[in-house]
Amino acid sequence: MKTIKFTIAILMLTLISCGGGISKQPANAEGFATIEKELKDKFGEIAYYTDVKVVYIKGYGNSIDVTVTEAPESLKMGQWNQPQNSWKQTSEITIELPEGTKAADFMFQLNDKISLKKLGELIEKASEQLTTEKDIENPMLNIAYIDFPDNGDISKAEYYISLEPENGGTKFSFRYTLNGELIKMDY
Repeated sequence: MKTIKFTIAILMLTLISCGGGISKQPANAEGFATIEKELKDKFGEIAYYTDVKVVYIKGYGNSIDVTVTEAPESLKMGQWNQPQNSWKQTSEITIELPEGTKAADFMFQLNDKISLKKLGELIEKASEQLTTEKDIENPMLNIAYIDFPDNGDISKAEYYISLEPENGGTKFSFRYTLNGELIKMDY
């Protein structure tokens, strides 16, 4: 009986450690939808963000950085980092606003208008474009984030993606509108 319990415990630890969590999610729509679900599980379905960033480090995986609050009217936000599936709050921020404005007007939520799944779809699209136009096989994510303007104008919000060849080299950046239209590609 002890052998069976020990074997089950080892099997469960192996499954947990091999699952990879969000640090091992691929840079595609499905992987980024999983990251978004983790954010909603951690910070709440209706959390407000000023920053959501996914940085990929070869051999390490994804590192997720967010600036988030559940209560915008409190004017307090937390900066959080999630390297290797363990959330850590790195700082607390108190924001200042122009007279007569609401904090929520300068923040965004992950929903139908802005989503990490859409960002993942655009990473796939940018990767295909690099493969087709620049003959780069297996472009790797460097960084992807939601660029939300300081003035809160959601119509100016963008998805930003930086990709590079698998073995390093020139970085290619892509900027897209929230509906997925390419604004600019740089390298």
